[in-house]
Formats: sequence, structure tokens, C-alpha cells
Amino acid sequence: MENAKLILTEEWDKTFPKSDKVNHRKITFHNRYGITLAADLYEPKNADGKLPAIAVCGPFGAVKEQSSGLYAQTLAERGFLTIAFDPSFTGESGGQPRYVASPDINTEDFSAAVDFLSVQDNVDPERIGILGICGWGGMALNAAAIDTRIKATVASTMYDMTRVNARGYFDAMDADARYELCKALNAQRIKDYKNGSYQLGGGVVDPLPEDAPFYVKDYYDYYKTERGYHERSLNSNGGWNMTSALSFMNMPILAYSDEIRSAVLVIHGEKAHSCYFSKDAFKHLKGDNKELLLIPDAVHTDLYDRMDVIPFDNLESFYHEYLK
Repeated sequence: MENAKLILTEEWDKTFPKSDKVNHRKITFHNRYGITLAADLYEPKNADGKLPAIAVCGPFGAVKEQSSGLYAQTLAERGFLTIAFDPSFTGESGGQPRYVASPDINTEDFSAAVDFLSVQDNVDPERIGILGICGWGGMALNAAAIDTRIKATVASTMYDMTRVNARGYFDAMDADARYELCKALNAQRIKDYKNGSYQLGGGVVDPLPEDAPFYVKDYYDYYKTERGYHERSLNSNGGWNMTSALSFMNMPILAYSDEIRSAVLVIHGEKAHSCYFSKDAFKHLKGDNKELLLIPDAVHTDLYDRMDVIPFDNLESFYHEYLK
């Protein structure tokens, strides 16, 4: 177990206003790799008895003060005990080196959140769900495939990070391009080893080029403006370690998604560049407790924070149905 005690911020530093309908406090828990994770816990005011609970994480490169916290607080307003956590190596969570992602450890982070929720006096351990946004939507499906304690899973505006790293956007990377990328990343490993530090890949591009694709402009509009910027967010600042991509390139996280027996709701904007991830992932899910919900006219980051776009009524009814 890590010996260092995490120092958590006490002031409200979210990208969304604080609700007067919930109680909020900072908590920590650990995963089975001994990494201490930091989270915001949101609890409905005047709640009695054991509550259904939901662990929320994402987007990929974000922190709990951004989209995941908004989801968690809103669901707490609707009667659930929720936590929004920073993944290992990021935000206020522990883990060294900083700013590294792992398909295994980050899937484990969800199960560690379930560990924590399962032993809380005011949580019913038989009514625990998870919610992953963007890249953590794929992690959430991976967790649901292996963690039978998870009774309901939502993947919102999902990315399959293993697929996009291995094949590029829209599967445009062929074997030769993949090989050249591996060569470059392995050369970077040597540089990092010599330097004793890890080169960051850069967050969302800034300044924004005039000819940037729409999805880059979409990310810029969230991460680099007052709308969603946060000082601890990787995408808002220096980004992930360049070599983080290596562990995703030959480890498909959705390989066993067809074995998920618990309920799954997949949500995506119809006009999002990333919509194909959700459509393809949904094709592999089995059972009559699976649903794909496409939001008309919505783009990728609309499901990060647009309260008039995120289908919270559907989320509430889904979790109430399967966490009962």
C-alpha cells in the first residue's frame, strides 16, 4: 500500500455549481495494486437506509471535477449515493509515474470503487452500478465483463481506447503505420529511461489550428475554455505520457463484452465522431437487458456537460430498474 497520504483540496473547484440537494465530501480508497484513489462522494440529503450506489469515471484525460462529477452530483440529486473518482496516476489520486494510463489498472479502478461502496454502512452492496464516460465507457464495459458485483453499467459517449490506439480513428491505421508508431514509441521509451522522466504527449492542441477537424474543435471547446478547463485535467494541460499508448495497442478491452450478464445502457450522440465505437460495442452485447440510446443532433462533448442533452431521466429510470 502507498505510504504517502494524499492531500485533497477542500474548496469547491468543480466546473459545475454545487447542488444544495446533496451532501458532498472527499474520500479515498485503494485498488488491489496498492494505489490510493481520490474521489468526491455525493449523497442525497436526508437519505435513510441503504442506498443504491454508482461509481463514475471519465472522460479519458479528465478529472473528477469535470464531467464525471457533474454526472455523480446529478444522480445523487435523484436518490443514488455516488462517487466520482480520479483514475490511478491522475488528478488527486496516487500512483507513480504520473499521467500514465493502463487498460488493466484503469479497469481495476472501477472494481476498487465497487470494493469501497460495498462496505459503506449506507450502501446496499447488491445494488451497485458504474458509469463510464468517453474512454472510461470502454473501461466500464470491461469491468462489467469481469466483476459480477456490478449490477448495471452505463457507457456514455464511449471510446474503445484499445481500438483507437491500435487502429487509429475510423480504423484508418494499417499494419505498416502501426509498426512505425510502435518504433517511435519504443524509441521514446529509451529517451525517457535516459532522462529519468516521461515525455508528455500534449493535451488538446492550443492554439487551435484553423483547419482542425471538427472533433478537435469539439474537444477544444470543452477542455480549453471556461466551459470545462481544470488545472488538474490532462487534456486541459500537458496530456498523457507519450508511451501510454503502448499498453493499449495489443490489449482489446472489449474481447469478453458478450459475456456481460448484467444490465448495460450505451448512450451516444448521433453526430459524434465517436458514435461508431458505441454502435459496434453494442452489437456484441447479449441479452434483453441491453439498450443503445442515440441522442439526435448531439456531438461527442455534448454528453460531457450539456444538461439539456444528457438523458438523465433515462439514466435514472435505468438505474432504478436494475438497482432495485
